[in-house]
Amino acid sequence: MTTDNTACILCSRNCGLTVTIENGRFTRIRGDDEHPVSKGYICQKAARLEHYQNHADRLTHPLQRLADGSFVRVSWDEALGDIARRLITIREKHGGRAFAFYGGGGQGNHLGGIYSQQLHKAMQSRFVYSSLAQEKTGDFWVNGRLFGHQTCHTTEDVEHADYVLFIGTNPYQAHGIPNARDALRDLQRDPARTMVVVDPRRSETAKQADIHLQIRPGTDAFLMLAMLGIIVRESLHDRDFLSRRCQGFAQLEQELLAVPIADYVQRTELAAADVERVARGFATARAACVRIDLGIQQTLHSTLNSYLEKLLYLVTGNFGKRGGNNLHSFLLPLIGHSDERMQKYPRTAHHRMFPISGLYPPNILPDEIAHAGEDRIRAMFVDSSNPVLTAADTAAYERAFGKLELLVVVDVAMTETARMAHYVLPAASQFEKWEAAGFNLEFPANAFHLRHGLFPPLAESLPEAEIYTRLLEKMGEIPPRFPLLERLAGLEPQITGHVLFLGALAATLARKPRWQPYAASILYRSLGRTLPEGAALAAPLLGLTTVYSRRHSAAVRRAGHRGNKLTLGAALFRAIIERRSGTLMSTHTFDDTWSLIHHPDRRIHLAIPEMLAELRALASAAVPGADFPFILMAGERRSYNANQIFRDPAWRKVDRHGALRLHPADAQKLGLSNGARASCRSATGEVEVVVELDDNLRRGTATLPHGYGQRYRDSTPTGPQINRLTAAAHCDPLTRTPFHKYVPVHIAPVAT
Repeated sequence: MTTDNTACILCSRNCGLTVTIENGRFTRIRGDDEHPVSKGYICQKAARLEHYQNHADRLTHPLQRLADGSFVRVSWDEALGDIARRLITIREKHGGRAFAFYGGGGQGNHLGGIYSQQLHKAMQSRFVYSSLAQEKTGDFWVNGRLFGHQTCHTTEDVEHADYVLFIGTNPYQAHGIPNARDALRDLQRDPARTMVVVDPRRSETAKQADIHLQIRPGTDAFLMLAMLGIIVRESLHDRDFLSRRCQGFAQLEQELLAVPIADYVQRTELAAADVERVARGFATARAACVRIDLGIQQTLHSTLNSYLEKLLYLVTGNFGKRGGNNLHSFLLPLIGHSDERMQKYPRTAHHRMFPISGLYPPNILPDEIAHAGEDRIRAMFVDSSNPVLTAADTAAYERAFGKLELLVVVDVAMTETARMAHYVLPAASQFEKWEAAGFNLEFPANAFHLRHGLFPPLAESLPEAEIYTRLLEKMGEIPPRFPLLERLAGLEPQITGHVLFLGALAATLARKPRWQPYAASILYRSLGRTLPEGAALAAPLLGLTTVYSRRHSAAVRRAGHRGNKLTLGAALFRAIIERRSGTLMSTHTFDDTWSLIHHPDRRIHLAIPEMLAELRALASAAVPGADFPFILMAGERRSYNANQIFRDPAWRKVDRHGALRLHPADAQKLGLSNGARASCRSATGEVEVVVELDDNLRRGTATLPHGYGQRYRDSTPTGPQINRLTAAAHCDPLTRTPFHKYVPVHIAPVAT
């Protein structure tokens, strides 16, 4: 029996855990009191991580699919050798546009993404698709316009806010904020603080709120515009902040003053007095913040919603302050910057879609594969993702993936996407290797947790670092050894902080410029050999900590790290390697906020032409799906769902079927009772569901959870495959983000 520290992998919070291990299994899981962010917090999901680590669908060796659809076991050498040959042939014959990548790091599995992105470069391709591009690129696009760069990302200081506005989010289940349930409890118990929840459902969070605005689905933009109109008309905006820190308010103000407040409130089906009360309360609070999530990022007007929720805290001056919304630093570059106004970023062949933060939206991918032109996508890698189930229109993905000349899946389990692959490559689980999350979203103090491996890789599975490095070697992109760098890494004294090694690496890459895209694997093969056992795949962090410490040197020193401008990054790197409960890496001041803005004038640019045009067009916006009697909010977060990470349905203590929740009055009208089977049909497809009555819903709405529909041990799907109901074309016109939270459907009893 051993006890060790690690982290949860089930949501973006990645809370620290202390685990007891016996005979290769988790026997006790509790919160880690030493973790610098979660400080002992844990929710019910993490306590059952044994179901992730050990289950019957774990992949144990590479597999090749035969012509009849069956799979045979092959060696790593055979698999990677054939994959390399086929990739090179496709690249040489059709160019980089023929290759695309999907995923590259699941929840808390982000170090692998450093290595997988090297394959895009080897294939001379920029076409990267991911779940982030299905959820968050509207937010990233707006951030780029407001703050000057799409990597500028805001966080919210719920802990110190007097007034908190939760829109389209249920932190009690979705978390997303530090120690969510504790934070909600503290909010609820303090009479001097106010919690407002905007949600069509009386969620677990809404039940704790001071005010619940049970809004009509799809009308969030109308609500936020009405609130902004009230704030500006009543002169509740922060003129001093807007004058000192922003530009473009005069143009924005004209638009907000023209908002037909009464009409827009009426569309939300909320009481005007409640909307006025919330607008005034938020604007006059000492410190207020906004927390949003997919409820407004995957519904009608999603990109406009991302703009308006930011205007709420910007117009009122609740930005760059304690208890407000803030920018933050980050160590791992999860996203990039790709402003479509710059011509260097390639557009897709079929939809002519541009990337946002370097990512392309999954909604367009099936069409890009099925494209009739020579520049169609012919080969793909899918890493730590299951788009056949998680992206809009499952049937379209099944058809498209069947047309690929090469599909390779890297994963821990035989997913629905893996079943369609030509090769399936087994990755070590998140607890069988050193790993980390790139979700370091805190301000002013920010932390990073490098988890140490707890178990050896299962059977023949390998960490992603090894898989992609071997593939690059097979493709002839890099040699298998770097003797000079290896010797220097082993001999350099600690006092120099890897300065000599980094200098030699820079000289090597200058001498061999074709190796520059593969610096991660070069570090892995050289510096990695000198690190503690298993830590080799964390070697690229040295480059990242060096850059981070130069950019934020004062904040890194405030966090307790010591060194000069050459060695501070190495000191931070060593602390991350050594501390098993995570590392406080920087402590910023609120004045640092303005250095994180990328516009040359260090001001926030409020007037975004595309958003102002959409704002003006909102009054005449049509309501889609009017001939369908119900609006399905697909992808509800519940007590036991976690995207596609879990295969074994025994993980779920409740809601085994992933029930369709329906208001009792609606169910009675349809002749449905609790536990009855029903058909849920959209314009795209149909699924059979189990009904659960829930009077927390609005009449005319229904919900289904995400994370169901997997086949476990070759079973029929366990729970609804909700993306058989969603459509690729039902999406935001700018970013192509799907409207998962607004799916018009028919519901009817299943004939017995």
